[in-house]
Amino acid sequence: MTQAIQAGATIRQLLAALPLDPLENRILLCHALGISRVALITQSERALDSGEAARMQALVARRLAGEPIAYIVGEREFFGLPFRVGPGVLIPRPDTELIVELSLERLPPRGRLLDMGTGSGAIAVACAHARRDASVTALDLSEDALAIARANAAANGVQVRFLRSDWFAAVGEERFELIASNPPYIAAGDAHLSQGDLRFEPVGALTDHADGLSALRSIVDGAPEHLEAGGWLLLEHGYDQAESVRALLAARGFLDVQSWRDLADIERVSGGRLS
Repeated sequence: MTQAIQAGATIRQLLAALPLDPLENRILLCHALGISRVALITQSERALDSGEAARMQALVARRLAGEPIAYIVGEREFFGLPFRVGPGVLIPRPDTELIVELSLERLPPRGRLLDMGTGSGAIAVACAHARRDASVTALDLSEDALAIARANAAANGVQVRFLRSDWFAAVGEERFELIASNPPYIAAGDAHLSQGDLRFEPVGALTDHADGLSALRSIVDGAPEHLEAGGWLLLEHGYDQAESVRALLAARGFLDVQSWRDLADIERVSGGRLS
């Protein structure tokens, strides 16, 4: 629908005429009208009033300008949980659910988990929600990100210790049974940074402003001093970085070094076990 959205248009008409992907049309209509997806069906002949039409017009314009749906509505589902998101944090993606699954499989009873570069808190909160016995600590250098992460922990009813930290600095000599991280791993100048949703996301959470491996190197180098014997380090990385990350882990003495594939069959997480 390139013309203005008019008062009096029905939900059914808009779902058929809006210019976005059908799923995005439904999400924005629910957000603009404050109704559920079921109500889109049961109230399909409901006509929008002038205020609702104006709100929907503004939302569609933002999406057509490229702004991510998650930022427009302020929320994204991850691991079955609702997460508040905004321009200060990356949008949680389904690919990252893999590192949560791997973490939950390897975290022992009453284990201590460290999430480094937590952003919205997706990994930490999802793990804490699934494993109420675990002690979860999450680090980030951004105060804006930590504020969003704390809100997500509270909204999902979990206890997570959040610390502002430049990688391991704030945890002193503490040790954990598992360390997980989805750090900045896009190389400086990568064309993807100027495409799609990435244009709107915080650049410092996407790229290390170097070769894409510097944050991963820092975590691998520091992890042995913060893992208990037999503890696991799990790292999300780029589609073409698995071999490099495995080499970093092996050089630092990790055992059982391997990579795991995401839903797109891409090696997305690599990890190893401390001897």
